[in-house]
Amino acid sequence: MTKEKIIQLLEDSHQTLITFLENQPNALWIKGPKGKWTTGQQALHLLQSIKKLNDALSLPKFILKYKFGTSNRELRDFDTIVKRYHERLDAAKGVTFKASRKMKIPPLKDKPYIITRLQMEHKKLQYKTMKISDSNLNNLVVPHPLMGKMPLREIIMWTTHHVNHHSKILQEHYNITVKN
Repeated sequence: MTKEKIIQLLEDSHQTLITFLENQPNALWIKGPKGKWTTGQQALHLLQSIKKLNDALSLPKFILKYKFGTSNRELRDFDTIVKRYHERLDAAKGVTFKASRKMKIPPLKDKPYIITRLQMEHKKLQYKTMKISDSNLNNLVVPHPLMGKMPLREIIMWTTHHVNHHSKILQEHYNITVKN
């Protein structure tokens, strides 16, 4: 998948999420379905995820290579990445990963800040994606807590799915559909 296509997917997925977050009743920010994350927790989780990726992409490329190595396989396409992610999610049922354990419920007063930061971080990811060489996108890897080491191109493509995945969860929980 080209960088331009990935950037468009990032834009589309985040716009759907942001529109949903901005238009959802405030009460749902702090109260979610029984046993499920609130809207605020979902938004905070996505912010933490994209921030961590942006932080990694801000490191000098030689440090990424030194810390995590390079890819030893062919790149996977978007559909294969999504399929593997859902297989791993299904296999991990009941397991909560470290960063997501005991996710705090962000107070309503933090809603504008979290939404603004999500917008900033997704724009930053688009910019970083465009600036990274195709060779580095395809060969440098970073760890994903569920998927293992992934080439940068794959983890950025996965990020678009991750946002869509959580947007879909929110829309289904509250039976609300958002269109851009």
